[in-house]
Amino acid sequence: MPDPVPPTARSPTSTVHGVRKEKVETRDKNYKMMSFSLALVVVVSGVLVRASSDSSAFNYQRVPRRDVPEQAQVIDWKSFNVLPTVLPPTVANASTTFIPPGHDLDSLKEKPFHIYDDAFYDVIGTNPTLTLIANTGTNPMFHEAAVWYPPTDEMFFVQNAGAPASGTGLNKSNVILKISLGEAATVSNVRNATGSVNVQLVDSPTILNSNGATNYRGQIVFAAEGQGDNLTSQLIVMNPEAPYNTTILLNNYFGRQFNSLNDVAVNPRNKELYFTDTLYGYLQEFRPSPGLRNQVYRYNDKTGAVAAVADGFSLPNGVTFSPDGSYAYVTDTGAFHGIWGWNYTNPASIYRFDVREDGTWDNRKLFAYVDAGVPDGVHCDSNGNVYSGCGDGVQVWDPSGKLIGKIFLGKTSANFNFAGDGRMVILAEEDLFYATLGASGGGYI
Repeated sequence: MPDPVPPTARSPTSTVHGVRKEKVETRDKNYKMMSFSLALVVVVSGVLVRASSDSSAFNYQRVPRRDVPEQAQVIDWKSFNVLPTVLPPTVANASTTFIPPGHDLDSLKEKPFHIYDDAFYDVIGTNPTLTLIANTGTNPMFHEAAVWYPPTDEMFFVQNAGAPASGTGLNKSNVILKISLGEAATVSNVRNATGSVNVQLVDSPTILNSNGATNYRGQIVFAAEGQGDNLTSQLIVMNPEAPYNTTILLNNYFGRQFNSLNDVAVNPRNKELYFTDTLYGYLQEFRPSPGLRNQVYRYNDKTGAVAAVADGFSLPNGVTFSPDGSYAYVTDTGAFHGIWGWNYTNPASIYRFDVREDGTWDNRKLFAYVDAGVPDGVHCDSNGNVYSGCGDGVQVWDPSGKLIGKIFLGKTSANFNFAGDGRMVILAEEDLFYATLGASGGGYI
């Protein structure tokens, strides 16, 4: 702090007889100068404090606390950290839906965007909507293989293969369907618009019991599970426009049948196909006993090379990549064995792998363990958040594996997908939903 009385302001003391007087006058002047300076400091400090306070208030007004959107609600973790009664595993398990205290199923469905962390606000945006656009009673027509085709702005998907209610599997194949997203967008302002969107059948009988699918070089590649002993699992490419002609890409591993191909994804970095092979065709009694391990494979269409990249799963299912291709995510639905029922001690988990520059995988890590059902289809948004269809709808994690929110349906969603920016189609067996939100999907390949 500067000296309150600068040396140049001090009074001279040159005469003997005037010493006392001059000292008193000097002391008085010094006192006055110090008082004035202190007063000035107090005034300035007050101005600064007030300015700082005003600035804080201004900043607070500029960045207000986020309002909860109309179709959203905040779920407080602490409300269920300690429960008065914790039910036994025969009652509360992966096949049941958890209802947080203070809620019931209807209230959770009424506001379906559940915020578990503030990061979810960026995912859902300021006005997320969820619309039921189709219902088929008991026939699970809306199951898997959700793929957006931008040239026609349509979303493709498939019926459940092997479900008793659909009659598919061994006796007949499931079917491929599609909808116009333009039609869906016109009813996004209402909650129930069943019958307003035309669900169209895609005539492609050569694809037997299709399950997963993805965009591939301007077309769609399906992971077809096959049918019976002789009609094997295969990767098959379909033109998304009529007459929907198809080409088989891969149907064996060194002459051996794949067990039951489930899902497929393209790595955005090396453009190779990665796909999962599992047991659900066998577990649903339309494929023979397995002859290979449950694994993830990669396929290079330039050389034709096929290689296993990961094993050690119970039942590998969905597969996807981070937007830059550096991480791979694989869901393991080992807790659910189809018509054979549940084993709650098996995985209901998502695993993350590092994808090396040569396309191989390393550093397997448990990314998430879900609380409802099993994680089936899996996708990332453009910010690297991870979404998976689970037993209560679509759950969302940030890149660290922290659950940040849910799109709550109160029932299983096996799969879903983005349709570019701010649009999503959610498959929930007998129900088909159209959602609008703030997030965007990965790039179209």
